[in-house]
Amino acid sequence: MTQEEAPSRSRVHEAIETYFRLAPVTVPIYALILAMAVGSIIVIAAGSNPLDAYAALVSGVFGTPARFANALARSTPFIFTALAVAICYRAGLFNIGAEGQLLIGGVTGTWVAGWAMFTGWPALFAISAGLIGGVIGGAIYGFIPGFLKAKTGAHEVIVTIMLNLIALLLLEWLIGSRNPPILVDPEAAAARTEPVVEAARLPSLYPGTSLHAGFLVAIALCVLVWYLIRHSRFGFEVRTIGSNPAAARYAGMSVSRTTMMVFLFAGALAGLGAAADVQGSSGGYLTPGRFQDVGFDGIAIALIARANPLAVIPAAILWGSLLAGAGLMQVAAGISIDLVRIIQALIILFVAADMIVRTIFRIRKPRGREDTDEPLIAARGWEG
Repeated sequence: MTQEEAPSRSRVHEAIETYFRLAPVTVPIYALILAMAVGSIIVIAAGSNPLDAYAALVSGVFGTPARFANALARSTPFIFTALAVAICYRAGLFNIGAEGQLLIGGVTGTWVAGWAMFTGWPALFAISAGLIGGVIGGAIYGFIPGFLKAKTGAHEVIVTIMLNLIALLLLEWLIGSRNPPILVDPEAAAARTEPVVEAARLPSLYPGTSLHAGFLVAIALCVLVWYLIRHSRFGFEVRTIGSNPAAARYAGMSVSRTTMMVFLFAGALAGLGAAADVQGSSGGYLTPGRFQDVGFDGIAIALIARANPLAVIPAAILWGSLLAGAGLMQVAAGISIDLVRIIQALIILFVAADMIVRTIFRIRKPRGREDTDEPLIAARGWEG
């Protein structure tokens, strides 16, 4: 076979890599294509038409502007938790505790934003107080595994898993206890907090939908975190420690201090996401199951985004959109919502085992790490 006859690489991939320098994004894109293809086989095996199923899924997201706005709203807390996981990945750390940090931030943020003293305050101050409450709660809870990792060597995975359970049980007790009542709304039949005061509500971006200003905060934070990682001294230390802790120590960097700071920052991001979501919701209250699996989904989204803060945005929107459109797919096409979870799992599988994707679509391995902007985490994470 001559060189001219040799199979060429995907033109789409060539365009993305050559003109936009986004080579790390191509594997998740192709992983989505493969996941949809495998999902089609499952739909056919179930006796349904995959075109009808995916058409209903797309319509559930893009059918009307309101549906798309709700899909973005569904994606918002995922952006915060994925960022909390991604920044730890950059430092070679596994933050499995985004779920717990999210819950604790939700409790403290809702508690502060519900203070009656804020009723007559200007909205800017009341909103800020609630968000700061979420940041502080999440940061404190995130600092715990960072401190234990830095000072005692306790593995962050084990510690954060246990802290997730503690946070969940603590939340259920604080909100569910009626004797004595702690944070529960005594007038509500179900377990929930009292609503935040009206002055602390985040403004809506699209009236009649659940999309609120917290989405813009999430986007801004993605840009900010990307800038910090790429163009600040702190970010340089994070990347260096994530690549080679021994070399970082030899260069005079404090691995312990950076570990604590990274977990503190990650917890603050997760806590802010919870506070923003509660203050931006129509009800303005927190329930025990409000953020179920949002932190764990953030781990998957960070993996899809390859720990790139900017790539977290489309990855989280994709994740939230799949969940938002699943309801219409079930009603219109008669396909279980579980198919969406299967597709999400397949995306993660193909991203993690990216050699499958690279082989099928003939994607070359990146030559330089600076071009890929991926963290170097081999045994401690994933190999870029």
